[in-house]
Amino acid sequence: MTLKQKLLIGYGVVFVLMGLVVAWAVANLVSLGKATDAILSENYRSILAAENMVDALERQDSGILLMFLGDTEKGVAQFRENEAVFLEWLARAKDNITIDGEAAVVQSIETAYAEYRRMFSSLTDLGRGLVEPTLATYQQQVHALFFSVRDVCVRLRNLNEKTMYAASLAAGRVASRAILSTVLVAAAALLVALIFSWLLAERIVRPIRSFMAASRKISEGDYAVEVPVETTDELGRLAGEFNRMSAQLARYHEINIEQVIAEKDKGEAILSSIEDGLVVFDSSLRITALNPAARRILGMGFADPSALSCADVIPADSVCDLIRQTVDAGAPPDLPDEEQIVSFPKGEGASHYLFSITAIRGSRDHRLSGVVLLLRDVTRLKEVERLKNEFVMAASHELRTPLTSLGMSVDLLLEHAAAGLSKNDRELLHAAHDEVRRMKALVNDLLDLSKIEAGHIDLEFERVPVRTLFDHAENLFRPQADRKGVRLEASLDEALPAIRADANKIVWVLSNLISNALRYVDRDGRIGLSARGMGSFVHLSVTDDGPGIPTEYQSRIFDKLVQIKGREPGGSGLGLAICKEIVRAHGGAIWVESQPGEGSAFTFTLPAL
Repeated sequence: MTLKQKLLIGYGVVFVLMGLVVAWAVANLVSLGKATDAILSENYRSILAAENMVDALERQDSGILLMFLGDTEKGVAQFRENEAVFLEWLARAKDNITIDGEAAVVQSIETAYAEYRRMFSSLTDLGRGLVEPTLATYQQQVHALFFSVRDVCVRLRNLNEKTMYAASLAAGRVASRAILSTVLVAAAALLVALIFSWLLAERIVRPIRSFMAASRKISEGDYAVEVPVETTDELGRLAGEFNRMSAQLARYHEINIEQVIAEKDKGEAILSSIEDGLVVFDSSLRITALNPAARRILGMGFADPSALSCADVIPADSVCDLIRQTVDAGAPPDLPDEEQIVSFPKGEGASHYLFSITAIRGSRDHRLSGVVLLLRDVTRLKEVERLKNEFVMAASHELRTPLTSLGMSVDLLLEHAAAGLSKNDRELLHAAHDEVRRMKALVNDLLDLSKIEAGHIDLEFERVPVRTLFDHAENLFRPQADRKGVRLEASLDEALPAIRADANKIVWVLSNLISNALRYVDRDGRIGLSARGMGSFVHLSVTDDGPGIPTEYQSRIFDKLVQIKGREPGGSGLGLAICKEIVRAHGGAIWVESQPGEGSAFTFTLPAL
């Protein structure tokens, strides 16, 4: 017998028992319904007939009283009208005789009513009216007969009411027996179903328990386990397949255990040979592994890292926060290159490391299983960069004096000696004047950039309306824009908040961006200034409809000394780098959006107040 057949038989037995209980309950309900129908159909009509006969008789008595009071015509009419009603209900009572003694009572009603009608006939003389119309006559001849007929009708009603009450008691007993028998049958069926279900479940679950115990042993490394095959159904065939699987696993384990160990040793050797520090965290930010370079960087020696968390070994809280964000989001956050450097204290100085965070995902379900932190020592590079910046600053400072003298000399020659020179000599002198001016601008930009990168820039923060900044920048460049035939326009949101900034430095940023746009926008072009609030920041944008920036330059446009090939010279290649450093010093960011041939949009953010 298959497992499916066993389950079907089990469910079939339960359904049969349920059907038995339902059939028994239906039979009891039918019996109870019949008893109730008997109460209503057999006795209610006789009670109704008795009540209507009493009503008709009372109206006839009222008609006789009218006759005695002198209204003979109306009294006779009322008597005859209700006589027909009485006889109609009497006939119905005779047709509905269903209980013992009811026929005799109906016969008594008929006899008494016949006597009552004869009495009425004796009281009236057709054509001459009432005979001896006195109260004594009514009391002696009429009232006694009225009460005798009425009492017999009431006795008919009482007889049927007693029978109905007895039938009601019988129906109650039937209902009680039905409830008791249904409960007993349902309890017996439930008991049988429970016993049968328990036996069937035990028969099905016993092999499954064997599977569970065998699986547990296999997970512990015991591949020699076997599940006993007790049946020939699907579970028995599954046990046979399970035993074959465990045998295959045992052979596979014997064959591959050495290869797995070799691969593990190879992986550990690779990690040990990497000079960069590697730290592996789980989803709770607990350390699960680290290589020797990481131990050396973090100063852990041979300590066991399994009980340590990120905050216990990483002295920079920002790195642990980024790792936590990676765990929560499932992917590392995007950071600028300059924010991927962290400094750890080391003796009297500090060591600088370029870090990167990588999420580890499962190969099947792609769920996050851990995070890898890579630490690359860039202390030497930072020192070289510092020395380079100091050299650039010193060289720029030293070049400033001779360039100033050279510029003054060229200006004097242009002012006093240019008239006596030939045309070619004057052109050379003018060229020298332009090159000296460019050299002075380059030296000044290098000095400014070096100061900013060294942290020597002085910022005077104040509350500044954006409209003031735009007005200042427009006033500076309006004459140049008009000469070139370029529209310079500004637009701001109505409820734009003020910003916290150094007004002079931000005007310098706007001036640099507008100057670059003027250099490349054609006549009848447009340069737009706009600002809008975005959360706790204000976004300021400078847009133009010039030739745009090639895609390959957009990621490097803010680097030092980067100029687009093929464009007319005139800048030092340091303006946008200085803009970037000034904006960063204000706690904001700057970026460019451009499509070649469709213009450019430079946007930077400043904190709002």
